[in-house]
Order: sequence, then C-alpha cells, then structure tokens
Amino acid sequence: MDDVRKPIKWMGGSKAVLASFPKAVIQEAGYQLDRVQLGLQPDDFKPMKQLGKGIRGIEEVRIQDADGSGIYRVMYVARFEDAVYVLHCFSKKTQKTTQRDKDITVKRYKAMVEERSQK
Repeated sequence: MDDVRKPIKWMGGSKAVLASFPKAVIQEAGYQLDRVQLGLQPDDFKPMKQLGKGIRGIEEVRIQDADGSGIYRVMYVARFEDAVYVLHCFSKKTQKTTQRDKDITVKRYKAMVEERSQK
C-alpha cells in the first residue's frame, strides 16, 4: 500500500465540534480518520443507511470514553477519490442517534453534493 492520504474536507462546523471533545477522544478520532484517509476501515464504524432517498456512502466512526461515560460519533463520506468529507461530529448519551444529528448530517451531505457539482 502506498502512503497516499486523501485530504479531509470539513463540512459546516464539524472541525470545531471535534476540537471541543476530550483530548483522548480527539486523538482517537484523528487516528481513525487517518485510517480512512489511507483507504482503510476505522476500527469501529457503521454505515448509515436510513437517512433518506439518494443519501448514500455515509459512515460513522464510533468512539467511546475510556470509562464508557461518553459516546462520540464522526460522520463522514470516503467514497470519492479527492477527499474524505467529514459531515458532522457529535456526542450523545445513548446508542440512538437523534433526529437533529441525522438532519445536520443530511443537510451537510447535500451541501457536499452541491459543492462537488460545481467543480
């Protein structure tokens, strides 16, 4: 494998939100995103399939605090050759993803599609 990394394109406020997470979570997210940039799968991820018609290719990196008290997610799209698009980062208290977080992810996905269509 050659060591070619896709650049990350941060959509909306995803980078600022990630930067607000605990240091250990930021480091783990960085490691997992590095794997994605290299074309590898994150250690713990899940495809997001039920976000709406025409919404495809979104996956989430799943991160948990060392003590298990916090749950963190990084939603991204890596199917394009030019970049990994980080759509949304958030924390939650349960395994269920809120409708608000799904809506933000879909909104940024649509913005990504629009941005890519203007290239």
